[in-house]
Amino acid sequence: MPTIGWFEILIIVAVAIVVLGPKDFPIMLKKVGSWIGTTKRYINNIQNDVANISIED
Repeated sequence: MPTIGWFEILIIVAVAIVVLGPKDFPIMLKKVGSWIGTTKRYINNIQNDVANISIED
């Protein structure tokens, strides 16, 4: 499975700044961070629910 290194992340950030502009880039970072946090919470809740179901059986 391919991995993303620091150089690739730097390229993605540079392209995002050029495309979005320096004014909108922090706003997009905040939105992406919020989406990642929400997704992690959903996954954590599902894992806890599955663990509780398997413990009850």
